[in-house]
Amino acid sequence: MFTKRNAAALLLALAAAGPAPGRAAAQPAAAPAAAAPTVEQAQKFMDEAEARLMDLSIEAGRAAWVQANFITYDTQVLAAAANDRVIGAATELAGQAQRFAGLQLPPELDRKMKLLKIGLTLPAPADAKKRAELTRIAAAMEAAYGSGKYCPEGKTGEDCLDLQKLSKILSESRDPVKLQEAWTGWHSIAPPIKKDFVRYVELANEGARELGFADLGAMWRSKYDMPPDAFAAEVDRLWGQVKPFYDSLHCYVRAELNEKYGDAVQPKTGPIRADLLGNMWAQEWGNVYDVVAQPGGGSSVDVTKLLEAKKVDAIGMVKIGERFYSSLGFSPMPATFWERSLFTQPRDRDVVCHASAWSLDYKDDLRIKMCIEATGEDLVTIHHELGHNYYQRAYNKQPFLFQDSANDGFHEAIGDTIALSVTPEYLKEIGLLDQVPPAGDDTPQLLRMALDKIAFLPFGLLVDQWRWKVFSGEITPEHYNATWWELRKKYQGVAPPVARSEADFDPVAKYHIAANVPYTRYFLARILQFQFQRALCKIAGDKGPLHRCSIYGSAEAGRRLDAMLSMGVSRPWPEALKALTGESQIDATAIQDYFAPLKSWLDKQNTGRQCGW
Repeated sequence: MFTKRNAAALLLALAAAGPAPGRAAAQPAAAPAAAAPTVEQAQKFMDEAEARLMDLSIEAGRAAWVQANFITYDTQVLAAAANDRVIGAATELAGQAQRFAGLQLPPELDRKMKLLKIGLTLPAPADAKKRAELTRIAAAMEAAYGSGKYCPEGKTGEDCLDLQKLSKILSESRDPVKLQEAWTGWHSIAPPIKKDFVRYVELANEGARELGFADLGAMWRSKYDMPPDAFAAEVDRLWGQVKPFYDSLHCYVRAELNEKYGDAVQPKTGPIRADLLGNMWAQEWGNVYDVVAQPGGGSSVDVTKLLEAKKVDAIGMVKIGERFYSSLGFSPMPATFWERSLFTQPRDRDVVCHASAWSLDYKDDLRIKMCIEATGEDLVTIHHELGHNYYQRAYNKQPFLFQDSANDGFHEAIGDTIALSVTPEYLKEIGLLDQVPPAGDDTPQLLRMALDKIAFLPFGLLVDQWRWKVFSGEITPEHYNATWWELRKKYQGVAPPVARSEADFDPVAKYHIAANVPYTRYFLARILQFQFQRALCKIAGDKGPLHRCSIYGSAEAGRRLDAMLSMGVSRPWPEALKALTGESQIDATAIQDYFAPLKSWLDKQNTGRQCGW
């Protein structure tokens, strides 16, 4: 789930990078040679650059908050203008920073210079007119997504359905006709965005090339303390570790859907129909647990029903999340968090309901923006978003350029790691659950979790696989949609419920593509969270199965976690990983450890079935 790592992350992040061909004015031939720059001058430049970027990022973040909470033409204009000012300053500072290239700098200052060169998420061309165009397009695409609605034939106004309502149909209905309509209805909001998206790719690539990168995808991949190609290979290695588990889960779920709907709706072989999986993008399948669970095979804990029984409202759910972090030794959220956050969907206006976490002043003005419903899924999301806030506060004493996570996957993983501790034992301890299921009855709970955690992995991978190819030019606008579905089939083994063509533009029906948010971070986070959990459980002294471990109340686990969080991005991410886990390489074997009982059970269920697609 997307969150803002800081107030400006959706729009820009920090600053621009590398040499900018054609930007520096030529010096007259007779001009005397400039004096060689000094380390002192470089430090003075960096101090001033960080102060300027922080001021502008705070301004842009506040404009973004208003835009997301009050979607109007004027708020889009204001957010785009604030965005443009940050990009303009970043571009200017990148050009000025080049005078220090080749200078031997102290390690901290050298790292800041490097971060200054790779921090931008949305680079813009030097040309002011093009830069303004790009920021306008970026704001318009997000707004079009946030205000998107499907109006069934003959319906208007309040009878139209937004993403929240359409997603509810997908999660709750078991009528294939209604599922198909809800799926196609939401995806119908995307085609009008395609023209802007094509231009966005052109302008962002132009900006990335001016900064010394082959394209925007290469720029994004350069943010991981390793060469872009090496990072791509690392992602492939991790996928190889988890793919066998996904294949087993896919085989089992497809068979159960076939039994439920029959061959005419879901065949026994081939891809799974995307609208049958309980989620608009088929990225998480937990909403169809009732369809795929084995009758008489035990029951998982239904957190939604527990919340309903206890009449826990939106604020109460956030308080539950806060208490977990407090049990680890973290201070409670400031009073302004409760005053300024958006917890429920307003009745009088459109807002971007997609959950996000914000640090608006890089100190303690922390907020979440979320249209909370009393569901188990939203309780997990709250733990996730609060993880961003606690991470933001942990590194708020770092210099501006170090106020970020070790890599963007770390930021996404922290809250999800905490959510792994929302075990039956924990739910009983906080009074939501009366009786903990027997220890040997874990398969249903693991299956429910795998339907979200494992099912997500290929989608988390393919979103940027598509965009990297778009940015590089390998995928042209004439083949956007066809290649999107080729990748969906290759990695996920899913297919659209109706025929698609290039008149459709299904990729941008996903928020992160409309909003220019890199997505590989979520793939990394789904792996890192289990690696973090394995380490934290060991630190907490838990001796039981990994999937039964809760670190709730462990001050020592909290201390070690805070030590990593407070590093921010001041050191390369392998060092931050080692500070918590003792390991310097991301390792998906923790997933295998966590779900080992389920994998054996799935393989037994799949005996005699034709798996794959």
